[in-house]
Amino acid sequence: MTVSVLILTLNEEVNIAACLDSLAWSNDIVVLDSLSHDQTRAIAEQKGARVVERAFDNWAAHQNWAMANIDFKNPWVLYLDADERCTQELRDDVLRAASSNESCTAYRIRRKDFFMGRWLKHAQLYPTWLVRFFRPEKMRYERLVNPVAIVEGEIGQIEGHIHHYPFSHGVAHWIARHNNYSDLEAKELRKVRAGERHSTAKLMTSDPNERRRALKDLFFRLPGRPLIKFFYYYVFRCGFLDGRAGFTYSALQAIYEYFISIKCAELERLEKSLPL
Repeated sequence: MTVSVLILTLNEEVNIAACLDSLAWSNDIVVLDSLSHDQTRAIAEQKGARVVERAFDNWAAHQNWAMANIDFKNPWVLYLDADERCTQELRDDVLRAASSNESCTAYRIRRKDFFMGRWLKHAQLYPTWLVRFFRPEKMRYERLVNPVAIVEGEIGQIEGHIHHYPFSHGVAHWIARHNNYSDLEAKELRKVRAGERHSTAKLMTSDPNERRRALKDLFFRLPGRPLIKFFYYYVFRCGFLDGRAGFTYSALQAIYEYFISIKCAELERLEKSLPL
C-alpha cells in the first residue's frame, strides 16, 4: 500500500461513514477533525480511521498544518472532504499512479457534484480539476477560503472522479456555510479592489489552478456579479438542462455572490469610518 487518505471534518456524522466506506481499501485514513460536537469522531474511530483534532482557523492554514504535522504512513496522500466519495475507478487510478515511475509530485482529479438526486453536469464548472492527490511534503495552500494548491514539482492528471454531495446536510446548512465562506471571500475581494493582487497575467497559463485564480480575481473586478453568475451557470453553462436542480443551484450561487458583494462594501465603509 502506497496511499494514505486525509479527510477534513466538522460535525459530519451524516457523511463520514459513507465517505470512509468508499476508502476502505486504504491502510491509513486520517480524519482531521475541527472539534466536532456530534458523533463524527466516534464513527471515524469505529471505522478504523486515525482522528487528529485541531481548531479550525482558515482553510489554507488548516491544510498547511496538516501537511506539516500529520505523520502519514504512506508517501502519497489522497485528500477528500467528508461529503465526497472515492469511486472504484478513482481508487484504481490513484493506486496505479502511486506505483508508477512518473516524475509527478501531485495529480489533478475531476469532481462531479450531485443535487436533488442528479449530477449537475451543466449548472456547474465541470470539468473542474482539483489537486487532490499528492506527496504532502511538496504541497502548500494559499487563500483564506477555496484555497489554491501550490505544488513543488510536476502535476499530472487522473481520469477517475470524486463524487461530491454538497447538500447532504440540507439547503439550510449549505446557505449557512456559504454565509460564513462569504466573510472570507469578502476579504479576498477587498484585496483585489485595493490593488494587492494583480494576477491577470496568469489568465493564459497552462496551470488550471493558477488560471482559475486569475479568472476569479478578474471576475471580482466586474460590476453586477450576482446577475452575471446566475446567467453564466443557468444560461451560458446550460444549467436549464439540469432541470429544477440546475435553476436552484444557479440561484443559490447568485445569492452567495451577493453576500460577498455587500460584505465587501461593509468592509470598505468600516475602513472609511462611515456608518453601517
